[in-house]
Amino acid sequence: MKFFRIDLLTLLISLFIFNSCKNQDTIGLKPGSAGALGGSLVDTATIFTNTVLEDSVATGSMTKVPIGLLNDPIFGQTESDLITDLNLPSSSAYTLPSGSILIDSVRLLLNYADGFYGDSTSNYTVNVYQLTQRQYTGVSYYDTKKWGYNSNVLLGSKTFQPRQKDSIKVDSIIAGKPDTIIKIGPQLRIPIDPNFINQNLFKASTATLASNLIFKNNVKGLFITMDKNQTTGVGGTIMMKAPGSSSLAVYIRSSSGSVIDTSVVYLDISQHATQISHTYSQQVQNALNLTAQNAQNKTNISDSAMYLQGTAGLKAKISFPYISSLFKSLGSSNVIINRAEIVVTPVPGTDIPQYLVPQPKLTLYRYDIAHTPIAIEDANSSSGAYFGVGEFGGYLQKATLHSPSAYHFLVTGYLEELISNRTVDYGTYIATVDTTNTSSVDIAPTAQTAGRVLAGGNNKKQAYGIKLNVIYTKVAK
Repeated sequence: MKFFRIDLLTLLISLFIFNSCKNQDTIGLKPGSAGALGGSLVDTATIFTNTVLEDSVATGSMTKVPIGLLNDPIFGQTESDLITDLNLPSSSAYTLPSGSILIDSVRLLLNYADGFYGDSTSNYTVNVYQLTQRQYTGVSYYDTKKWGYNSNVLLGSKTFQPRQKDSIKVDSIIAGKPDTIIKIGPQLRIPIDPNFINQNLFKASTATLASNLIFKNNVKGLFITMDKNQTTGVGGTIMMKAPGSSSLAVYIRSSSGSVIDTSVVYLDISQHATQISHTYSQQVQNALNLTAQNAQNKTNISDSAMYLQGTAGLKAKISFPYISSLFKSLGSSNVIINRAEIVVTPVPGTDIPQYLVPQPKLTLYRYDIAHTPIAIEDANSSSGAYFGVGEFGGYLQKATLHSPSAYHFLVTGYLEELISNRTVDYGTYIATVDTTNTSSVDIAPTAQTAGRVLAGGNNKKQAYGIKLNVIYTKVAK
């Protein structure tokens, strides 16, 4: 088969000519296209779909971290726990304030980030415990690691509703001067038992306070988790800014003779990790079992649904088993592909709570021969098929009178490579992605988003089945 690829100028000239022909079949593209291209549409290509587990994620370098308890009626339960270290108030040795010290209060300060997913009206109860093992510098800790902590001693707890957009007013403690009230950004402030600070800081040995390393070896750090028994309803997953900007604030009164002053001592957080566990529903488990059976039996049985989930949960593998014969079946061996796109449609359902909306953005990528994620040609800025992040797509587009809401991915360059056998499909995947990056196409697994999508898979009988739409033009031999 002779296969042609044309540049933008040639495409515009050819479209002008084709549109001037009275008998030319002109088809307008679906929402998300750059305009209407002349040519013929084929949308009958078979796409096999299967749900697979997402790759594990190194969580120590994330700029925002999930914490929560989400009971999804379709996907199942997701638990996200936060692990932090604690450091001395100074980078090396710490000298206690002079005089007697009385702790007024202790607060663990965690700053909200964008990305909450779930029911904001649920009541959440977060508990804080002491770790029994510490984090080490230079070690990558993945979301699947199980952290040990002392569950018998509750260091702190707070019941709240997430207010990630609301600023708050707090007392600003100024040593030697009157305190004042200031407004700060959205923040969760968890009360901590003062005895924990007395034991590990103010009553600690001189040797412990002489070295931050010794202090960290003794204290280990904090394990922050949602209380399953106290969190109500569906719950949700809350995104917090990486705790490098957070700390444990200790408000004290120190007296030296007749002088009494209030001050605040900060135990900063420099390292963090996230522990994530998924307990999937039976229908999700059935989809995963089908994928496992395919691998074991070396079969390729497709599923009619795709389960896509953030917090390093689930993604979908798609394949094009008959793509090389797509145009041969149409009786044409000489074609120009004007545009190709994959359309992914969320499955409608009345049993899904309205606040569990489909993830606003997805990504599409492929594996190389080493099974490492790489961008497809249309998402690679160094490729001639790349037209930009927005043009590549992946954003959820609103429903119209003629089509349901859907995600559209531009795959023209990738399809050309597959049909011409210049690229081998070692695995093509659709997955959730954080929406904050607008300068490039994310392809790495992430725990920085908690949204999910139940999408149509290989189901041509339903309007929400996955589709490959190709606008092409026949050319003379």
